[in-house]
Formats: sequence, structure tokens, C-alpha cells
Amino acid sequence: MQIFFLVFSAILIILSVLPFSQSQHWVFRVAEFIKLQLLVFQIPVLALGFYLVSENPWMWWVQLAQATLIIYHVYILVRYTKFWRREKYDKGKDASDSIKVISCNVLQFNTAYNRFIDLINKEQPQIFLTMESDGGWEKALRVLEADYPNFEKVTLDNTYGMHFYTKLKVNKSQVHYFVAEDIPSMEIELETADGHRFIFFAVHPPPPSPTEEENSKERDGDLLSVAKRVGQYKMPVVVTGDFNNVAWAKSSLLFKKTSKLIDARIGRGILSTFHANYWFFRVPLDLLFHSPSVFIDKLFIYPSVGSDHFPMGCTFFIDRYSEEQAEDIEHLEKGDISEVNEMIAEGKAEESDNRSE
Repeated sequence: MQIFFLVFSAILIILSVLPFSQSQHWVFRVAEFIKLQLLVFQIPVLALGFYLVSENPWMWWVQLAQATLIIYHVYILVRYTKFWRREKYDKGKDASDSIKVISCNVLQFNTAYNRFIDLINKEQPQIFLTMESDGGWEKALRVLEADYPNFEKVTLDNTYGMHFYTKLKVNKSQVHYFVAEDIPSMEIELETADGHRFIFFAVHPPPPSPTEEENSKERDGDLLSVAKRVGQYKMPVVVTGDFNNVAWAKSSLLFKKTSKLIDARIGRGILSTFHANYWFFRVPLDLLFHSPSVFIDKLFIYPSVGSDHFPMGCTFFIDRYSEEQAEDIEHLEKGDISEVNEMIAEGKAEESDNRSE
């Protein structure tokens, strides 16, 4: 029992401290994803330790390390729960009508097209976004073009295809390739029927993992390139997609500070979107950030459509700039912008041999 306790405790402690490393290798960055799972294991392990320390007083150091990391994990995660207080905002008379958006990494190899199409027909969002959508998905989604006459398509067979559809007016659109010619992101200026304009950014950078990219350089460089561009806008902005990152990761925090946006999950729930087939290992990889003049009514996860990601839905409206919401904006500290620029440069310089057209 004692050996098992020490080995398991050591694993939990190591996985908890790996993300403190500055290394962008997947071993350190993937460990950021499982903070909730680590916490679930650490609490009973800490309780078990109290039965063993009487025989081995030196194990108090293990207990102290475990307790410290539990407190740290709770400190980070509690803000992504409904226990974290949020100010209720009263909608103004000049606010826009409610806007619904659905985004989903549909999984390129998922051919159950009708499950996602049925979801769109049922929910009737003003905007929907697909990621990992290839030629098969593009053909299948054409049945929706009568209801969604405005669209932007980037059809790729490398799991980074992206399709955007909307009922709203499109004033202009642009596809960016910030770090690589096969990793697109979309920037689209939309206008509601009641005259509210806003920028919609769609992102899907590559993940660091043992089966995909060796490190997070391209992911971090792509997201921070988006953040720098978004930070220049004065009109309302919404950024969403499969970030292949969690909101509490360092690069996500740099994204939030650089873009001057607000994390929509704060006070609303962790809302894990991946992996749809393994409930215990689910993590929130599909994120949404918004400016202080965008107000989130609801943020939620839809049932599975056959992908390894659950679709994410959001309803929001646009109103006057809110000083109360602006208090949630975190600002870059001294030296942060140099780190951001360095990470962008590293992302552009990174060459992947894992993707194919």
C-alpha cells in the first residue's frame, strides 16, 4: 500500500507541476489539459495519506505538496464554475437582437453528416462554423445554403478545413494563414438586421500531442497572431473555434491579455467538449472569447453528432460598452509583449511534417 501510495502520489505531483515549465513540448503542454482529472484523484490520495504518515513522518512532505497542488487547482478551476459570481447585465433598449452561434469540430472522418445538419435545422442559429470539414462535408452542407446564403469555405483534407455559414449580412471576410499555409483562420465582419456590426474570428490551430504536433509552437503562434490583430479593433469581437488549448493554459492567458477579450466560460461552467467518447478524460478545448460590448446569454454544449468533439452553442447580444464587463479584461504585464512576439516568430518558423494536403 505504501509503495502504491508513493508512486501514485509522485505521478500526480509530477503531472501537476509539468505545466509550470516554459517548454512547448507536448509532454508539458498536454499536462495542462487534465487539471480537473488530477484534482479528482488528488483529493482521495491526500485523504489516504493521513492513514500512512503516522508510521512514516517524512511523508508529511508528500502530503504538503499534494495539498498545495490541490489548493492551486481549485484556485484555477473555481472561476470556471457557477460558484464564481457574475454581475447580471440589464439589456439596453438599443441592444441587438439575440444572436445564436454553433461551432463544431465535426471530425473529418465522421460521415454522419445528417446528425450535424439536423442540429442546425433544429436550432436555426444565425451563425455556424465547422472545423475539420473536407470535401465530403462541403458537399453535405450545401443543403443548408438556401437558409444560409452567406458563407466562407476553406476545404482541406488535412483535418484543418473550415466552413462558415451565416444568415447575417457579411460586410467583408478574409482568410488568414498566420503561421502556415495549411492552417486557416477566418476574420469576418458581420452586420445584424438592426445595424450592429461585429467581427467574428474562427480559429483551429494544431494541437501538441504524441500523435500530431511535437510541440505547441504553431498553436501558440497562430492564436497569438489572432490576438494581436483582434486587439487593434474598436468594434465588438467574438473569437471561437477549436483552440486545442484550455482556457487556464499560459498561452490562453496571453491570448486573452493580448486580445483584450473576456473568457465566456468564467462563471458559466467548465463545459468540456473533447473527447466525446471518453467521459472521464473530457477537457474544454473549444473556447469562446468576446469584447466588453458583447454579452453572453447562454453558453452550452450540444449532444454528440458523431464527432470526437461536442458542438458548442452560444447566444449573445451586442450593446453599449460595459465598464463592468471591462473589469474582467486582464492586461499584459512588463515583458509579456516580447514573449508574445517571440512565440509568434517561433510558430511561423516551425515546420510540420505531420500534415498533408
